[in-house]
Amino acid sequence: MSPENYTLAGSDVSIPLLGVGTWAWGDRSTWGMGGYDTALTLGSIEEAWNASIDAGVTLFDTAEVYGGGESERIIGQMRDHDPARASAVVLATKFMPSPWKLNVRGALLKSLRASLGRLGVPCVDLYQIHGPVSLRSHGALADALAAAHQAGLVKAVGVSNYSTKETRSIASELDKRGMRLATNQIEFSLLRRVPETGGLLAACAELGVIALAYSPIGQGRLTGKYSAANPPPGKRNFSNHPMEVVDAVVNELRTIGEKHGGKTPSQVALNWVIAKGAVPIPGAKSRSQAQENAGALGWRLDADDVAALDEAALPGIRNISSRVWQHG
Repeated sequence: MSPENYTLAGSDVSIPLLGVGTWAWGDRSTWGMGGYDTALTLGSIEEAWNASIDAGVTLFDTAEVYGGGESERIIGQMRDHDPARASAVVLATKFMPSPWKLNVRGALLKSLRASLGRLGVPCVDLYQIHGPVSLRSHGALADALAAAHQAGLVKAVGVSNYSTKETRSIASELDKRGMRLATNQIEFSLLRRVPETGGLLAACAELGVIALAYSPIGQGRLTGKYSAANPPPGKRNFSNHPMEVVDAVVNELRTIGEKHGGKTPSQVALNWVIAKGAVPIPGAKSRSQAQENAGALGWRLDADDVAALDEAALPGIRNISSRVWQHG
């Protein structure tokens, strides 16, 4: 049997099997609030926040670079509006280790305190290194994370977009400092299965590291809303595949969803990620999206379903760009 939740290594923080990614919250240039998605408003975000928490989806992932800190500020506002509901929330945010931040310990602590101020909390449940782009060693990064932990500013620590080798290295450096690596946030979905086939998921499981899966429904391409005749708008180019190819995956999702009482393609896609031992963190920009995501919980794909989806899945090609690091 699969667990009903996970405990972040090195802490007593418990997270559900499904979370919410908040890149879209406050990122006007890519997702709306002035861009193409005019339905995205502070009101719709608050409805998504409330509906997610009410459904038990209490892990919210953000970062200092999402909207230049606006995503964190919005979460802080949501917390202020309803402190009782917010008490159930597990908060995760990230430090961007830009190459010019050579004093990485000082830079991380400064960034972390700024994030805590925007979020309105004294400490964050999970603090992540936002990509392997630092010029400093993993030892220096581990020192910085250890300093944040010793100062009582973080409960658990993680990384994002780290390879198998990089994950093992930073985990080893943290272990030397009496700490555990809790998470590695990666792009993982039926449109990017290579983290599993390439051994990264197995390495994470071996180390006790939870894989947090961003873009788990391919930035909307696995919802069934889009097709070759109606492609998704905007800059959705992670692990891009022709929609004609994606349509075949969606058809398999529909078939399996019907078998499970009418589950939607996105709910089946999220359940597949959960079946692989990862925690998907799809976006939610409205109450309906939050409720749709939550429909991935409370049931499980059987072995035949997983095998059929494995066969339909695509490896995915990493599109290395600044937006990869901003997202994951």
